[in-house]
Amino acid sequence: MNIDIIKHAGAGQFEDTRFEKIHNVVFDDSLEASKIVAHEIADLIKEKAKQKKNCILGLATGSSPIDVYEELVRMHNEEGLSFKNVITFNLDEYYPMEKENIQSYWYFMHEHLFNHIDIIPENINIPDGMIEPDEVKQFCIDYDMKIIDAGGLDFQLLGIGRTGHIGFNEPGSHYNSGTRNITLDHITRVDAAPSFLGIDNVPRVAITMGISTIRKAKRIVLLAWGLNKAAVVKKAIEGEITSEIPSSYLQNHDNCTFVLDEGASQELIRVKTPWLVKPCKWNEELTLKAAVWLSDLKQKSILKLTDTDYNNNGMSNLLVEHNSAYNLNIILFNKLQHTITGWPGGKPNADDTNRPERKDPAQKRVIVFSPHPGDDVISMGGTIDRLVEQGHEVHIAYQTSGNIAVSDEEAMKFAEVTLALNEGNPVVTKLIESLNSKKEYDIDNLEVRKLKSVIRRKESIAANRYLGIPDKNIHFLDLPFYETGTPSKNKLSDEDLKIMKNLILKIKPHQIYASEDLASPHSTHKLCLNSLFSTIKLLKDESFMKDCRIWLYRGAWYEWDIHEIEMAVPMSPDQVLKKRQAIFYHQSQKDGALFQGDDSREFWMRAEDRNRETAEKYNALGLADYAALEAFRRYYL
Repeated sequence: MNIDIIKHAGAGQFEDTRFEKIHNVVFDDSLEASKIVAHEIADLIKEKAKQKKNCILGLATGSSPIDVYEELVRMHNEEGLSFKNVITFNLDEYYPMEKENIQSYWYFMHEHLFNHIDIIPENINIPDGMIEPDEVKQFCIDYDMKIIDAGGLDFQLLGIGRTGHIGFNEPGSHYNSGTRNITLDHITRVDAAPSFLGIDNVPRVAITMGISTIRKAKRIVLLAWGLNKAAVVKKAIEGEITSEIPSSYLQNHDNCTFVLDEGASQELIRVKTPWLVKPCKWNEELTLKAAVWLSDLKQKSILKLTDTDYNNNGMSNLLVEHNSAYNLNIILFNKLQHTITGWPGGKPNADDTNRPERKDPAQKRVIVFSPHPGDDVISMGGTIDRLVEQGHEVHIAYQTSGNIAVSDEEAMKFAEVTLALNEGNPVVTKLIESLNSKKEYDIDNLEVRKLKSVIRRKESIAANRYLGIPDKNIHFLDLPFYETGTPSKNKLSDEDLKIMKNLILKIKPHQIYASEDLASPHSTHKLCLNSLFSTIKLLKDESFMKDCRIWLYRGAWYEWDIHEIEMAVPMSPDQVLKKRQAIFYHQSQKDGALFQGDDSREFWMRAEDRNRETAEKYNALGLADYAALEAFRRYYL
């Protein structure tokens, strides 16, 4: 494991990083990156122990460092890594917040790290979320002094919020700010809402280490995973130092590294437009990416781009390979045109040389994997309609119950209707009592979770009937990793993979569709996709898998960039309305879904806008003018 690759190399040292003001390293996936960071921390702990000194660590919470902590725990259990010389200081805590509350950072740190290692309890320091209001100021001063008295932070682990915050230093935080209480930005509270089962439950205030406290650390490593962090990572690394992006202050630190996965790096100039940085080794996808970017920059269709357009925008060596813009434009136009098909299952008796899908067999068995009930129709409802209409055997497999996304108010409505039809029913009466007595952070009991699961099942069945899918082709997998009753999920187990494997073996599909809407390495969508990929590995030698194509969809949160799309399925205006109606059947998620994210639009609005925008982008490139397009990217076995 090469730890040196994340050590500071000097921002701007190499030509391809000349736009960047903070050293950063990009990994294929967050798990590999997390392990390397954990090993750097472990080496520091061991080196300090050899010197008979304490190792002073600043620690972060949230989903980003979970795998780092897991690797540290593994090294403690399997390799004897001791934490007896470690003193920790956590960045922040909600205020007010009781330690025992499952949403507290005290609870998080003990759940993910402290309960599983040999750290001395007195060496654990976490801001007190229940300190009296008139004592908060002095507590914060004392917290900073305790760090100084310990010798200062040897290593500070950070995440980054979409506001650019580090710790809870929100926009406007001063460069010299110390530990203090702070009002949380609305975006920060929106991002925390899933953990609290709604934004109304998210505290408005927190205690946080200040910028000054953080920047005094001898070494800083910031973790950022997923597409939803890409925009703010770009601002922090490439933008000006500003209080509006507090993480940009780290540009002035002389030993700081941002550790990124591919998603979080997507907006960096050297990743998004590498031809502006250095000569590129052109392949098909990068060539198309560059041409699409150039077309948007010049506001021209692909076929109208000129030699001058390419030469003036860092692509002169690309033209050398193709002799002229004219030749290159025709190749790229045809490539884009060939992604469009009204036959997502393949067109029978047609030449399929340039089509995304093969023509045979004419009637295919199809599985659409949906992480939650509703993801299927939100992201690819029009394509499902086409597949059914064209005679394919379509199966919908809901990987999780989605029960935590049903609000208590929605559950109560269904329970009261049921009680009105079954007056005096003891089971329903008990359900209503459970909902009425539930406190703010209580986990739903099994009966309430079952009710919420039933609500989502019946909505899904109704939506699929509307699209013409028979009930027998609807599968509720209820993967065990999800069934915790909280937004935090268990790891994938053999039982999860067994359920997935049995369904695929039963149906022997020619096509599989799966969601690739990924925001976090620990999100339900990510775990559901991982369950499919792991299952495919187990089945790769099965004869039917050699004839099975896997298509990945997005749409609920993000959409594929044009250069990434390998199949685009057009929808007529009537199909757009039909898809909308199918989404409406998921009534419990309409008008205030618990996991809305930062997008205030309802899911049907998001879907229609994204599908329309994709169609408009194709049209701007010179292709046909469709009402909407659903986009897919193929996953190759």
